[in-house]
Amino acid sequence: MGNKRNTIIALLTASIFVFTGMAAAHAQEDALEPVATTDASIDYAGFLELAETLEPIRQNRLVDLATFNNMKADPGTIILDTRSTEAFMMGHIKGAINLPFSDFTTEKLARTIPEKNARILIYCNNNFSDNVSPIMLKRVELALNVPTFINLWGYGYENIYELGSYTESSNPQVDWVSDWPSVQKN
Repeated sequence: MGNKRNTIIALLTASIFVFTGMAAAHAQEDALEPVATTDASIDYAGFLELAETLEPIRQNRLVDLATFNNMKADPGTIILDTRSTEAFMMGHIKGAINLPFSDFTTEKLARTIPEKNARILIYCNNNFSDNVSPIMLKRVELALNVPTFINLWGYGYENIYELGSYTESSNPQVDWVSDWPSVQKN
């Protein structure tokens, strides 16, 4: 009787162990399954399609520092800095205006850039080799220039040019300024 009882307990224990393992594996499998988004305000495929369409256009809109400076001298040209407000205040290209990327909405963009045909010049931390606050380098594939270009275009601003040069913020041709006197470079 003892052997039979031990065999039953062993079989029950093994069954519970197997069932628990299968349930855990199934839960993990479910967690890895893509979740279909029913929210119409999220269109990842549309973003990827727009990014792919814009890739050759963006490549033709990369300008060197001398061209960037010539363009910024034209009346009506906007230099848009989409870094955080704090980073902008710590230092930016002279004449730039700030609208943090995370604040992009139709309304805020319209207030900041009322004319959709205005020439917009963009730059980000990755244009500068300093790698010190406020221009810490990001992973190259995550540089802010790329999503800024894509999003501006998506909001209907198509006259965009991007600084394609890599230099130091202390380069006099950059004309880097700060709203915080303790970090003023020029």
